[in-house]
Amino acid sequence: GEVPSGGRRCWGKMRLRSGVFASACLLVEALGVALFLRGFFPVPVRSLPRREARGDPPAEPAPPGPGMVSNWTKIPPPLFKKVVIVLIDALRDDFVFGSKGKQFMPYTTQLVEKGKSYSFIAEAKPPTVTMPRIKALMTGSIPGFIDVIVNLNSPALLDDNLIWQAKTAGKRIIFYGDDTWVKLFPQHFMEYDGTTSFFVSDFTEVDDNVTRHLDRVLKREDWDLLILHYLGLDHIGHMTGPNSPLVGPKLHEMDNILKKIHISLLSKEEASLPNLLVVCGDHGMSETGSHGGSSEGEVYTPLLFVSSAFEKRSGPITQPELVQQTDIASTLAVGLGLPISRNNVGNLILPVLGGTTMREQLRFVHLNGFQLSRLLQENTALYEKDPGYEHFKIAEKSHGNWIRLYLEGNNSEILLNLGKKVLKQYLEALKTLSSSLSKQVAQYDMYSMMVGTVIIIEVLLLLLISVPKALSSQAEFEVPLSPLLFSLLFYLMCLMLCAVHVIVCTSTESLCYFCSMSWLTAVGVMMLISALMCGILSAIAKVSENSTLPLKNPVVFSSSWSEIDVVILAGTIGHVLSLGASSFIEEEHQTWYFLINTLCLVLCQELCRNNFLLKECDPQHSTTVKQTFDSISEASEYKNIDIPAAGIGHSELGKTTTSAEFLRGSDKWISLASPWIILICCRLLRSLNQTGIQWAHRPDFGHWLTSSEHKSELSFLAAVSLFMIFFLVQRRCSLVSKIAMALGLLGVYSYRAAIGNVVFPWQHDSKDISKGITEARFVYVFVLGIVFTGTKDLLKSQVVSADSSLKSTGLCEVYSGLVLLAALLFRPHNLPVLVFCLLIQTMMTKYIWRPLKFDAAQITIMHYWFGQAFFYFQGNSNGIATVDVSAGFVGLESYVEIPAIFLTAFATYAGPLLWAIHLLCYLSSEDSRNSAAVGHGCFCYVLMRSIPVAIYIVLITGLRYHLFIWSVFSPKLLYEGVHVFITAAICLFFTAMDQNHSHKLKN
Repeated sequence: GEVPSGGRRCWGKMRLRSGVFASACLLVEALGVALFLRGFFPVPVRSLPRREARGDPPAEPAPPGPGMVSNWTKIPPPLFKKVVIVLIDALRDDFVFGSKGKQFMPYTTQLVEKGKSYSFIAEAKPPTVTMPRIKALMTGSIPGFIDVIVNLNSPALLDDNLIWQAKTAGKRIIFYGDDTWVKLFPQHFMEYDGTTSFFVSDFTEVDDNVTRHLDRVLKREDWDLLILHYLGLDHIGHMTGPNSPLVGPKLHEMDNILKKIHISLLSKEEASLPNLLVVCGDHGMSETGSHGGSSEGEVYTPLLFVSSAFEKRSGPITQPELVQQTDIASTLAVGLGLPISRNNVGNLILPVLGGTTMREQLRFVHLNGFQLSRLLQENTALYEKDPGYEHFKIAEKSHGNWIRLYLEGNNSEILLNLGKKVLKQYLEALKTLSSSLSKQVAQYDMYSMMVGTVIIIEVLLLLLISVPKALSSQAEFEVPLSPLLFSLLFYLMCLMLCAVHVIVCTSTESLCYFCSMSWLTAVGVMMLISALMCGILSAIAKVSENSTLPLKNPVVFSSSWSEIDVVILAGTIGHVLSLGASSFIEEEHQTWYFLINTLCLVLCQELCRNNFLLKECDPQHSTTVKQTFDSISEASEYKNIDIPAAGIGHSELGKTTTSAEFLRGSDKWISLASPWIILICCRLLRSLNQTGIQWAHRPDFGHWLTSSEHKSELSFLAAVSLFMIFFLVQRRCSLVSKIAMALGLLGVYSYRAAIGNVVFPWQHDSKDISKGITEARFVYVFVLGIVFTGTKDLLKSQVVSADSSLKSTGLCEVYSGLVLLAALLFRPHNLPVLVFCLLIQTMMTKYIWRPLKFDAAQITIMHYWFGQAFFYFQGNSNGIATVDVSAGFVGLESYVEIPAIFLTAFATYAGPLLWAIHLLCYLSSEDSRNSAAVGHGCFCYVLMRSIPVAIYIVLITGLRYHLFIWSVFSPKLLYEGVHVFITAAICLFFTAMDQNHSHKLKN
């Protein structure tokens, strides 16, 4: 009997359609990818939330002996009255300690060499991006790479941190600079003025906005902590690089600001407590001026503590000592008399606190050690065996002995020497504790990664072995159920894998996500892996069995490969191989641009051959063919003849009909010109958005359009683009949808005008800028209306009657609804990308695919390639920085997680998504010619997605200790992972649309 899911089941066998099989494979693969990602991106070391973080500080270690108790239980008092932190974005260590410092920062150089200061080089951990670095500076923790993704929105920092501790202790904090701080620490500052860091071409305005407050604030006495974050240097780096002539004057400007602050702090000092000036960078910059990676220029930043409390330096320093950026938080906490943050993994920088008594110094390092050991206890099961913890306990014991001597009033040399020894022990313990906590952040969960990788590779093998059956004219194959589930091999594999699981989970010392799952889930995954393995083996056995039999249909096997097939295969292999090189990943857009250009040239050759060569061979043939073409195509509709799949016997027929179609008037010339028009479109799109790493700083047309002086040109282009979108989409829609589409596109322009991107002709100035929430929601109503109309038609065609024309209309309406949503979310200068996308799709459908009668597999792969190219035409890259987060806020009052994630994902992957849905529309309309087209399309789409993912996951496991793992390979892995989940959703839609295939097979 029939099975609703799409197959016949008999005698332990189930017949599956290609589409259903491919979708099931991709869902299993998505599970493998999720497991791999969970193992690859370590969860950062975390303590309790800060609500519970305010416990009493630990007392001094109790001295041995009866009746002796230390009376010091409170946090030590502050060492500095006022603290000013000057954070200069992208300040490299050689800008201060190198030749540039001597030349352009004379006052700072004098402080470093002869002033009362301590200089260090602070090492930042990748990713060297501003927000994770601010977190590291203020919490003392190392943000995991996944923080970059979780915090694309930079929401408030909930971890225990220096700013929160200072505010809770009643300190008055003032902040001026990068508005990331204002987002991370809302309602923490008594006074603030945030400047946005996104306008990279602005070198002076961002810094002037900070400096204009200085004179007024320095005269005032009503603050304790002043933070200044200067962005100008970072912007110069992004635009022109570290060796630009603009860097010198900017460093000189910073030097003058530091001089002004230092002199003011000195003049305000009282006898009781000195003031402190801290100068640091959040990250450096590479030789190209960018940051995010782990090159020396990006991770080494200068760190300067200046205070009258320090001893005067005697002369120039040879090489500043290397400290970790995470050490700053604990040092400042002690300096300000605050508790050290709970998640801190840094050590105290002791020279800065060195001007105090021995008892105070021991108290400081004990507090730091206690906090680190407690964090270790909360994150590691076997913390007592940790060498750092053991060292700390020994030091604590010695500290207790020292206190006994101290309380007994012993002031001899012995006390001082013992104190120095205890201090040394503490510093050793702190170093070991800190390094073991830092390692946990970069520790890969190899077991989860391996399980994920095995699932992904098994799925890929199963797909590759199934290609001949899945792409057959039936698009169906038998899955033997009983041998799979009841074979001895299956049970043996399950037992073996469960045994491995037990051994790994009982012997591993580190935290493993897969081991923390319930046993039922783990056994389920083991059974899945075993079933996949048995499936692969039975499929191989069947293939080898068939190959030994005499060929029943040798005609099919003798059909030769066309140039298109060769290009597709070579392109796919070339792209997969390129994923092993960091430069190719950074510039992956170049690979896709090259592939689609090559494809267009091959299509051009194919068109010329089908047009001129056939015509020359048989000039008399044309008139007869012209008359018979229509009747042939009608017949093929009813008989389900798939002309390309019909083998050599029908190839002449296919060729003559193809040439006949070309002879229809002007269509012939438009058809010949179409590959060249597509090439011109692609060239124009390339110049719209520069992407990648190497050439991202080059000026492009998009930058020119978005500059404020070209608003009228942008408005004209946006209006023309929206009109073109309407013209290209409306042809296939019902009247109601056409009206909704027109109003929706008008709403898109109104939304952009409301938020100040474009102007209406009657608008003279756009002072009344709003969030455009009403206009955006107005568009959403039409998007939902159009998609609902399409869905209604689809359901009617699936459930009520198997009407292919109704189904095509429904699909086209869903497609046009998504185009309207894309038009709303795209920035106005990107609207031409949408226009060219629709134009290329229209041209290829009418003048290339239909006349040349490619099969479903070739058309699917062409769609996939163009989808990938359009991903980069939008301005995306394999770096996190190019994700347009603003799309997630369109029409929303505030950050709402699920809609924001959906909208951001849709806007980012709009290119691949629109091409995939267009593929479904096209194959459904071709359904009359080849009933298995949608199934073939779905299978090929899954295969095209699975090959790069599986190979890339194997490569990245091998390259996990590569220098660029966090800056280049990890972001690409996230993009690939999200793309798999999106493709799984698309393929489920494909499978739902392929339901009527079973009806046709019955007939």
